[in-house]
Amino acid sequence: MKLQPDQMDTLAVTGYDREWIAVNGVRHTSSLFLSAQGLLKPWVKTHFEQLGDSDLEELLALKAQGIELIVLGSGTKLRFLTPAWLKTLHAQRLGVECMDTPAACRTYNILAGEGRQVAAALILER
Repeated sequence: MKLQPDQMDTLAVTGYDREWIAVNGVRHTSSLFLSAQGLLKPWVKTHFEQLGDSDLEELLALKAQGIELIVLGSGTKLRFLTPAWLKTLHAQRLGVECMDTPAACRTYNILAGEGRQVAAALILER
């Protein structure tokens, strides 16, 4: 018995490796933002430690697009946002989950497939 459709009606991560992430079959070789609502854009970050105030502003701007949850792929290993960032995001009623990038790709797909208002910020380390 099939419980899931063969294709999602939204952007989906269809593959990933240490050097690329495929979205709907197209490989991207840079970090990126994507959302179930159709956002797909490159992100210039190559390491989690590069995150700065402008990145926090980009995450907060997702709220205006109807995003309720951000899945942050922190690269090859799990890293966490600072308490100050978490407090700011939560004050704006934006949930955030941090995990390594492969786990973030899988989690994003599950949530997007359920019709959730989700975005992913995925770091490919270079």
